[in-house]
Amino acid sequence: MTDAARPDDPLIKGWCPGALRPMLSGDGLVVRVRPFGGRLRRAQADGLASLAAAHGNGLIDLSSRGNLQLRGVREDSFEALIEGLHGLRLLDANAEVEGRRNILTTPFWSVGDETEYLTAALTDALAKEDAPNLPAKFGFAVDTGDQPVLQRASADIRLEREAQGGLILRPDGAALGKQVDVNTAIGEAMQLAHWFAANRGTHKRMAKLLATGQSLPTGFTRSMQEQTYTPTPGLSEQGVLAGLAFGQLTAQTLAGLAKHGALRMTPWRMVLIEGAQDMPQLPGLIAAQDDPLLRIAACTGAPGCPQALIETRALARALAPHLPVGQTLHVSGCAKGCAHPNPAALTITGTAQGLSLIHNGRASDDPAQTGHSPHSILKAI
Repeated sequence: MTDAARPDDPLIKGWCPGALRPMLSGDGLVVRVRPFGGRLRRAQADGLASLAAAHGNGLIDLSSRGNLQLRGVREDSFEALIEGLHGLRLLDANAEVEGRRNILTTPFWSVGDETEYLTAALTDALAKEDAPNLPAKFGFAVDTGDQPVLQRASADIRLEREAQGGLILRPDGAALGKQVDVNTAIGEAMQLAHWFAANRGTHKRMAKLLATGQSLPTGFTRSMQEQTYTPTPGLSEQGVLAGLAFGQLTAQTLAGLAKHGALRMTPWRMVLIEGAQDMPQLPGLIAAQDDPLLRIAACTGAPGCPQALIETRALARALAPHLPVGQTLHVSGCAKGCAHPNPAALTITGTAQGLSLIHNGRASDDPAQTGHSPHSILKAI
């Protein structure tokens, strides 16, 4: 592989869409809504479903950061959509604040607990004028439930529990955290974010900076809990987790979910329905814990994404029954690997020469086999 660009090299934009800063894709504008606290009240969920149907193509993607992307939004409808989102109180003060508010919150919290307070306080801190200037994809995780559940999700600064149960602040990529409490956690998190901004050079993520050997400030000496939790659909203390194939749902399904309770977003292609005791019977929901679609990541693909070289989700559905038990599969329309930046047991990448098969790698890694058709790739996995 050479440094020269290949004909099928994807265009890396280096930023994610927002509501106030949408991104043009093959099916129209992508408008990303970031629910405050990772939660939609029932009226907000119902209203968002109506907006997605009225101003887009009715398809909504749940992202790996727990955000909702309205697809196919028409440019002549964008202003009306923004007005509707403002009425639902789903907008930040401006695009700069929106861009900084990359907060992922554990869905397992109770009203009035530390998680709810810390998420709200962090939201307020990131909206202030003195908030640090951070790269577009830099994010925070409030993972302060009884056990960590977000350590495999994308975040750069993490609030979580130490082995003894106290709060710690941990930079992503570091094994140790700094002891904090509910009163100091947000101030310390902002100081760490300012430290990263001052020392990052060209690095855009915390783990990449620490991998260079950059020394952290003093105080990071507390051991973290290791995550053992594996997300699966079903009943939890806070409600029911419902799976979504490829993280996508229709406006109709979102409106149906809103009838059952408020919704908490997750990075696992699942939504938690607050207070629910049973799985709703709605189109597109995954209830079975052994459904192979839960182990498959697939981006929008062609024609929805102009950079995709294959139709990803039809292929993923065809391969699902043949996926070996316990293995993960990533079907990527191009080498960017937007749907699953981390390695998967099996990755299929669309190229101008056909389908490439990669073992234990990312969409951009060198393939073990290439030039496959949708028919021949079935035999290869």
